[in-house]
Amino acid sequence: MASGSDNSVPGMARSEAGAAAPIATGAVASVKTAEEEQNPIPLREEDWDALLMNLHEGECTPFLGAGASTPPLPLASTLAEKWAAEYGFPLEDSRRDLSRVSQFMAVTRRDSTYPKFKIRDIFNSLPAPDFQSETQIHSLLADLPTPVYITTNYDDYMTQALQVKGKDPKREVCRWNDEIRRLPSVFKQRTGWEASSRSPVVFHLHGYKDVPKSLVLTEDDYVDFLIRMDADDEELLPARIQEAFTGASLLFLGYGLGDWNFRVLFRTMVTYMKRSTKKAHVSVQLAPLDRNMPEEKKAAVLDYLNNYFGELNIHVYWGKCQQFTSELRQRWRKRDTGR
Repeated sequence: MASGSDNSVPGMARSEAGAAAPIATGAVASVKTAEEEQNPIPLREEDWDALLMNLHEGECTPFLGAGASTPPLPLASTLAEKWAAEYGFPLEDSRRDLSRVSQFMAVTRRDSTYPKFKIRDIFNSLPAPDFQSETQIHSLLADLPTPVYITTNYDDYMTQALQVKGKDPKREVCRWNDEIRRLPSVFKQRTGWEASSRSPVVFHLHGYKDVPKSLVLTEDDYVDFLIRMDADDEELLPARIQEAFTGASLLFLGYGLGDWNFRVLFRTMVTYMKRSTKKAHVSVQLAPLDRNMPEEKKAAVLDYLNNYFGELNIHVYWGKCQQFTSELRQRWRKRDTGR
């Protein structure tokens, strides 16, 4: 599974210098890394134009990762170290890896849900972000006419932000294990409801904190999740969610190139993106470049990464979350008001 500190848990992120920063709509890190000192490398005007058009038409699906919720949620590595000390985790090289530490807790307590209840309690004890702030990413996304939001985070910040904006969101979880397959689903209720900009669905791909058995947290969970996702099962991904994967432009926010959570997501999404229409996708992330790196090497790194994402028609905004959020809000207002 994940190795070393190369691990980020849904709703948490890493910020060690030299480590991959939470990808896509950038990472909010409590420790500044060399990457965060960089000036952004923006999208082309053509890419902004396509993104704004898809957002306006409700044909853009945001994917929210750990960097969108940190802070106020803690770093995965910080929690892993705390639990490693508290529970006597014996593997020194993995003390910052939350999936491994959580696995240890589940094994020693002989209860796979034990670390999941613990992380739920931590999340519920922390204050929510300020959804009135214009730079708050969930608040910005809630202003958009979006019918489907996908999150790999355990928190409910996206749902809260939508409610603050006067919308009526529905929460749904991926039924990746047998213990949660019988949960009620908004997609099976005979109420005539359909996902819309006024009543969107927030789909928790890796589980939701108040349904602890739904959380993808331990090493075993990640393995089981990948195995189940290889099956063509509408119980895991309802038709409307699959449509949001294949029929819309995708906007990845808050992931890191090196974190395990993004690797699992990317592995899951590759098949759908290959099946998708010709829409372009956008990922916002920090470039893994050291300030002392020669310009020639920097260019080579960016060229490689752009080619890596370009194979799936993903255009990259190289910059911080706050930078992207600020520019997106400015461009969205200009589109609406003409100013």
